[in-house]
Amino acid sequence: MLLPTARQVLRELFPPPKGPLAEKTIWSVSLLLLLAVLLLDIATPSSLAVGTVLCASVAFAALGASRRMIWQLTALCVLANLIAGFWNGWRDGLEPDHLANRAVSILTVILVGFLTTRARIASERAAQLLEEEKQLTRERVLRQLAEEMGGPLGQAEFVARAAQALQHVTAASSVEIGAMNRTVMAEPHALWLAPDLTPRDHPSQLGQRLPVEVLARPAGAGNTWQSGELFLGRLRRPTAGDLLVMLRSPRTSPHLTCEAIETLEPLLERTALLDDLREQRSQLAQRGEILRDLVYAFSHDLRTPLLANSINMNAALKGAYGPLPSDYQATLRNGLEANQTLLSLADQLLLVAKFESGEEDDEAQAVLLREVVLSVWHDLEAKAAQKGIIWQPELAGVTVYGRRHELRRAIQNLLENAVKFSPYGGVLEARLHQEHDQAVLQVLDSGAGISAERQAALFQRFGGHGAGSGSGLGLYLTRRIAEAHGGSVRYSRNQRAQSVFTLSLPVEAA
Repeated sequence: MLLPTARQVLRELFPPPKGPLAEKTIWSVSLLLLLAVLLLDIATPSSLAVGTVLCASVAFAALGASRRMIWQLTALCVLANLIAGFWNGWRDGLEPDHLANRAVSILTVILVGFLTTRARIASERAAQLLEEEKQLTRERVLRQLAEEMGGPLGQAEFVARAAQALQHVTAASSVEIGAMNRTVMAEPHALWLAPDLTPRDHPSQLGQRLPVEVLARPAGAGNTWQSGELFLGRLRRPTAGDLLVMLRSPRTSPHLTCEAIETLEPLLERTALLDDLREQRSQLAQRGEILRDLVYAFSHDLRTPLLANSINMNAALKGAYGPLPSDYQATLRNGLEANQTLLSLADQLLLVAKFESGEEDDEAQAVLLREVVLSVWHDLEAKAAQKGIIWQPELAGVTVYGRRHELRRAIQNLLENAVKFSPYGGVLEARLHQEHDQAVLQVLDSGAGISAERQAALFQRFGGHGAGSGSGLGLYLTRRIAEAHGGSVRYSRNQRAQSVFTLSLPVEAA
């Protein structure tokens, strides 16, 4: 243990006055001192020059806060010198040495008044500098605390970071923060020690019953208080018990230490909000995973009986069960078409689940879009021929980098919609070309188009053309596939009253 220095002992025995003193006190002491010296000066011979002691009244005024009072006392002391001088001159006669002593006394009073004023100015300046230094220290400490507590933090992270930050800014020997479960310190908990200390020097209080002197908060102390070498504070949590903060032997001032603890309160409220958001996100992720698993199971289970039905109906149409009436054959064909629609829906549901979960099913590769468009049209050609649709392709050889299966699905959705909504005998155009670093595919049909109020939700889930437009997932999947490849899809209506769907994708780097 370090022994106190002689200066510290003297300051304890004779503490400096907590100035400045009240003006009333200064006047009372100074006037009594002035009157006592004046009477002594009058009562003693002129040769003693007692009037010089009158400057003590002026010097005492330095303990006040008013420079004006110093000069007022200086004037009174000069007047007292003159009064004593006249009285002594009348009594003892006017001797040259007496006049010289009196002049020295008056000049001494004036000089002390001047020096006292300068001392008062210097004291005010020193007090101002000290206050500015305290303010700068306060701002530095609080700014450092805010910087160390920055970033998104949950409550457990907040407690650990707060203990470390408080130890850094206050230079305390130890900082311990923990939740209070009645009189026992519980999780979340953190203990941070000064670099030269070990856990053996300051054992953790986690799971320990805290002493009464630590828990007892003085009346009117607020949320921070001091108990011996410990500074303590309580941080209120909106949805749980308070956090207790314990700092041992901080080097910052008590006021600044308390302010640093109180600064953590609004930051703690933010962590509670972040924990709630994380909990809600976890619940949403869990629900999303359940829904995705249900979609996977439904889609896979749906495909098996549909494929079996399609095989049986195709076999029946080919005569595997003997000749069939024409009405029965038409019913089988309608059933096959319905099965194909349901299989397409199952594929779309699987793709939606994949995109929503961020999964990727195959590797990206160089894809020649012209081949993909022609392949899709080959599958749709028979359906288009039934409506007498005229196919007019203008396809350049443009290559993009992506997943072929997904790109084929996006192009298929656009062409299927064009065939579905084109009138009988209509024209369906497909234009593929390169604009700068983008491959641009435009699908144009002469259908009725889409109303302005429906266009805003056109590429959202179940935001299709309206009644009879299908599952409502095709254009949504097209948008998601385009965005996953760094591209976009949009709808417009040209001057020839054609619906235009434009799919833009980045071309493969050379």
